[in-house]
Amino acid sequence: MSTTVAQALQDARTAGLDRVDAFVLLGALLQRKRGWLIAHDEARLDTAQAARWADWCRRRAAGEPVAYLLGEREFHGLRLAVSPAVLIPRPDTEVLVDWALERLAATALPAPRVLDLGTGSGAIALAVKHRHPAVRLTAVDASAAALTQARANGDQLGLDVDWRLGDWWQGLAGQRFDLVLSNPPYIAQDDPHLQALAHEPLSALASGADGLDDIRCLLAGAPDHLAPGAWLLLEHGWDQAPTVRALLSHHGFTEVQSRQDLAGHARCSGGRWPATD
Repeated sequence: MSTTVAQALQDARTAGLDRVDAFVLLGALLQRKRGWLIAHDEARLDTAQAARWADWCRRRAAGEPVAYLLGEREFHGLRLAVSPAVLIPRPDTEVLVDWALERLAATALPAPRVLDLGTGSGAIALAVKHRHPAVRLTAVDASAAALTQARANGDQLGLDVDWRLGDWWQGLAGQRFDLVLSNPPYIAQDDPHLQALAHEPLSALASGADGLDDIRCLLAGAPDHLAPGAWLLLEHGWDQAPTVRALLSHHGFTEVQSRQDLAGHARCSGGRWPATD
């Protein structure tokens, strides 16, 4: 007997799936909206759909993120392909993009040079390029697999970005930028929350004993790559803003400040490199 929509949703509940996840996944599988699923719970899945549904339920119950199962995630109005090679873009990171767009709107430069360090899926770089096409955007990642994913997203969206393979500032000798953005790893390596993120790349999540090793590295190399008056904007953990602001000030940045995420936590911090050396 073939599986109906009602039975598929019941199977998801039995497997322990969240109701919202179940509707999102089944809607994607059948290319139908939630209202249709509710109104047509007697509709039947074909053999291939039923097999995929069973596989998705098993994998989601084991903790695999919905975005990896679907192979995509929406970010700042763009639909991006994602895979286990990259961190899944989070809504909180849109705060970083919005701040970057504010800084770009305030500049008189006709074609600002923008750098995205640790680009992953390319989410930040592509969102900025999409909203501010005049920028000359460079995006760097140390993972070849991540960079392949980012480049594919850029090609799919028709957005021109200079994709570079490298570890933070590596390969950028002699280049200076008007705006630098990064959502680096910022979770402490022994943080118990990492267990819930086991399906995502650890290298994109954890950074030393206090989670700030990569941010320290970024700040140490920044002076050689920032144009006078350039801004450096960083995403970080919900409780790390005071420390990150102190690090920015220590390294000579001015106008140091933070921006809040959707939950009211200071999620991004940044500062301006002095206009004169």
